[in-house]
Amino acid sequence: MAQLSPYLTFKGNCREAMTFYKECLGGKLKLQTVGETPMAAQMPKEMRNSIMHSVLEKKDGFTLMASDMCGPGDRVQGNTMSLTLVCKSKKELETCFSKLSAGGKVGNPLKEEFFGTIGDLVDKFGFRWMCVFDKPGMKL
Repeated sequence: MAQLSPYLTFKGNCREAMTFYKECLGGKLKLQTVGETPMAAQMPKEMRNSIMHSVLEKKDGFTLMASDMCGPGDRVQGNTMSLTLVCKSKKELETCFSKLSAGGKVGNPLKEEFFGTIGDLVDKFGFRWMCVFDKPGMKL
């Protein structure tokens, strides 16, 4: 079955953001600049160090992709999407939540609910995260 992977678009700070996410979540980060692609000759020189494509992957199947390549017009931060991080333990949840919220803003602190523990935040790059640890047997 196909897997849905979030793809984030930044305005020149993709490398910084993806490095931050790697530090928070672990995994292997691959970054490809515009200058490393066949498109380099077609792009303005000041864009050569911009990130064309990046992938943060973990062995457990977690994948986050991102780029500095914005289409025409400005990127608009919306509030209709969040990145949902489903953790495998409460300790992992607490660690990731703490790291992701550094420099950002906690919307709802971690809280025990009937299904498990949940909290949400907006990270320092303006992206919304919902962090969850499901109680055993409560996965949807």
